[in-house]
Amino acid sequence: MKHDAIAVIDFGGQYAHLITTKVRRHRVLAEILQPEDPIEKFTQYKGIIISGSPALSSHGEDSSYTKEIYDLDIPILGFCFGHQEIAKHYGGKVVHGGLEWGRADMHIVRDHPLFRGLGKVETVWMSHFDSVAEIGPDFEELGYTLLGDAGKVHHNAAIGSDKLKRYGFQYHPEVDDTIHGDEMIANFVKDICGCKDSWTMDNYIDEKVNAIRRQVGDQSVFLLASGGVDSTVAAKLFGMALGPDRLHMLHVDNGLMRKDESAGVLRMYEDLGLGNNLHFVSAADAFLEALGMEVEPEKKRAAIGNTFVEVFEREAKKLGIEDHLLGQGTIYPDTIETGGTKRADTIKTHHNRVPIIEKMIASGKVVEPLADLYKVEVRELGEKLGIPHDIVWRHPFPGPGLGVRLLCSDGNEDQNACDALVPDLQAAAGQYGLDAIVLPIKSVGVKADLRSYEHPVMFSGAADWNKLVEASGKVFKEVAGINRCIWNLSPNAPRSVRTLRATITQERLDLLREADHLMMEGLKRHGIYQDIWQCPTVLVPLEIDGEGKELCILRPIYSERAMTAAAAPLPTALIDELRDQILSLPGICGLAIDLTSKPPGTIEWE
Repeated sequence: MKHDAIAVIDFGGQYAHLITTKVRRHRVLAEILQPEDPIEKFTQYKGIIISGSPALSSHGEDSSYTKEIYDLDIPILGFCFGHQEIAKHYGGKVVHGGLEWGRADMHIVRDHPLFRGLGKVETVWMSHFDSVAEIGPDFEELGYTLLGDAGKVHHNAAIGSDKLKRYGFQYHPEVDDTIHGDEMIANFVKDICGCKDSWTMDNYIDEKVNAIRRQVGDQSVFLLASGGVDSTVAAKLFGMALGPDRLHMLHVDNGLMRKDESAGVLRMYEDLGLGNNLHFVSAADAFLEALGMEVEPEKKRAAIGNTFVEVFEREAKKLGIEDHLLGQGTIYPDTIETGGTKRADTIKTHHNRVPIIEKMIASGKVVEPLADLYKVEVRELGEKLGIPHDIVWRHPFPGPGLGVRLLCSDGNEDQNACDALVPDLQAAAGQYGLDAIVLPIKSVGVKADLRSYEHPVMFSGAADWNKLVEASGKVFKEVAGINRCIWNLSPNAPRSVRTLRATITQERLDLLREADHLMMEGLKRHGIYQDIWQCPTVLVPLEIDGEGKELCILRPIYSERAMTAAAAPLPTALIDELRDQILSLPGICGLAIDLTSKPPGTIEWE
């Protein structure tokens, strides 16, 4: 069956594949194309969506693409960078300025098919440095936002030309934080492009099973099975495609797992009927040795990823199956954040995208049936495959495990850089009656599709959740060099904060494991485990007020696809319990909740 389809041009923005999945959610096939693809590839589609990009349209970056697309008689819609490129091509002007981060209220100028069924003011998600200052003669402004407390109008948040069938959104409708972004995408795909809804996940299963069989041929697969939903769904797909005799599974306890995790994983695979060729190895010592005295986040991830491959190769040789292909449950955020497409900026390197794995992929030795999917789609696929609900909806847990939640430091953070941020910080946070301090450590973030490695800020003071989130947004917009805000749950505001020298040790891992266990049990006890998409517990080597202990940070979030996230509030009763439990652990001097959305902060701190 031939499906109506939309082409999504991937300019390397963090959300390019998310656009594709959002279109597919409306049962319309969407496929990724590259900007340099020949024009003949585009003619089969009923519409085109141009993604965002780390590039600056105002500076002419990434401008040599197949511009013949604008000569096609099919509708084109651009998001962020794509919006700016459309405006420029048809006589508009793009400037470097008017940046916006996070949620904004877009005021819709008039009724238009793109906004059919929506209100006059819509919450949208912004993440840009460039803006469209002027539009061409065939275009009109369809929506605008207001900047700052003064309410200055930021024009051209949405533009369009019904004559040319060309449209642009400065914001990202594909992210869940644009409240009615799904409807905007559906209106473009179905009403303006005229696509019929005929593509389903059932089709996807058939296509992937056949794709696995074509790639594997007469060989077999050796799957690294962490026990998370991704590797479990991949295991079921491999089993369907190849049968149990051609699938071997290895679960590695890398010493970076949650409390009692490995025992539970092995039981789960047995219960799912995947225990025929299930192997287990305890390799904690090897991973701790590989991590050694390393403190730099990217090098820690590389050490963990390389050790996974070394353990895989050693165990495969022991089992006599070293000629098997390596199976992985890699999903698209792992690839896009590692800079896995031509234009994607490296946000952080995932353990399944270290150089050794990349070489194996290039030589055809790796099979990744989920590499084009996001978590919500993997879960939908898992339920279609008959995997029990409680397994499909487990909280995601990173492949490097607690290794990326146990921050390390050489103790030499530049205090002068923190001090330089204080005046702007106090001006922004003081409006909300909050004490604020710049923490002398850095974490990974993402701004306008680019990696940031910047300082967090700690707020202290009584405030309701909405006020805290609003204050965070103010800081992100007005204080350069900040990509995270946290709320101090300890009784007193810190008088001093100092970075400790710290590496990954068994003692620190055990401390973090216990704090994480208390967090997870608390979510279940209060009946909100399923409401929270993920909740990393992070241990940061920061000594507060000279106690010689560390800061623990809780990161409960709402998300669906991991490409964006919003901080999730916790019940007051749970906060009180966690404050008593975690602050009583030896080695913990402070407790805080991360208030940061993604962007500008990634979900994990490293």
